Amino acid sequence: MSLKQTLLLVLLAAIWGSSFLFMRVSASEFGPFLLVTLRIGIGALVLIPFLLWKKRWHIIFRHWKPILCLALVNSAVPFALFGYTSLHAEAGYTSILNATAPMFSALVAYFWLSERLSKLSMLGLFIGFVGVFFLMIDKMSGEQGTPIIASAAALLATFMYGVAVNVTKRFLAGVDTLAVSTGSLTLAALALLPFALLNMPEQAPSTTAWYSVFALGALCTGVAYLLFFNLLEQIGTIKTVSVTYLIPVFGVFWGALLLGEQLSVNLFIGGALVLFGVGLTTGLIKLKTTNQKASEV
Repeated sequence: MSLKQTLLLVLLAAIWGSSFLFMRVSASEFGPFLLVTLRIGIGALVLIPFLLWKKRWHIIFRHWKPILCLALVNSAVPFALFGYTSLHAEAGYTSILNATAPMFSALVAYFWLSERLSKLSMLGLFIGFVGVFFLMIDKMSGEQGTPIIASAAALLATFMYGVAVNVTKRFLAGVDTLAVSTGSLTLAALALLPFALLNMPEQAPSTTAWYSVFALGALCTGVAYLLFFNLLEQIGTIKTVSVTYLIPVFGVFWGALLLGEQLSVNLFIGGALVLFGVGLTTGLIKLKTTNQKASEV
């Protein structure tokens, strides 16, 4: 990768890592449903002009059924679940749980699409979930511990991301990514709108909360998706997916710097295990076996 591409990848990770900070700040004032409806809706409004400019809007109508499915499993449901988690959990903790998505993607591919799991991938799944256990034990302890249901909601959200990846593989392979993303965000916003209207906050949200929502929609969704598409075209899928490793780093960093979140030994141990497990599961980290080493001599 060139220096410019590397900087873009780091910028994308910094933006997506900050989304957990903005959700933590605004979730309590807007509530999960209104928060994510506004986030997704603003993100769609950022992407729609680019879709119209490139004249790709007709692709959405051609593939509307799988795009609608993707809207539910990749945006509407998981975003709402993370909105709920953000009411109870710190931004850094939530960002690390978010990194388990590639592991769930591998599991769903194994059971649904019959894709093989190598021994290293299975080892990665085990190590990753041990890391999740470390994190949950750490965060559920103490008087102000994170409720188990909040952690479970985040893991369910990442499971939905895993389903979404495989829906895309199965039904949307080769379909224009800008059209798919814009269509799925638009349909997700429409699907969530009734729930948002039924769960309006009793008091007007603060200016800070509104700024956070706008940043979530315009920056962390709209602009981030455009950066993501650009990187996919320039460096390919495997290198772009490496952003998974960087997002928790920034999530923990922003939470500690701007919200004063406490860092613990278990947070670092659990986070390291999750990321190492993700690396083994996805093949981004490869371990040489004894036989391989012998054959290379």
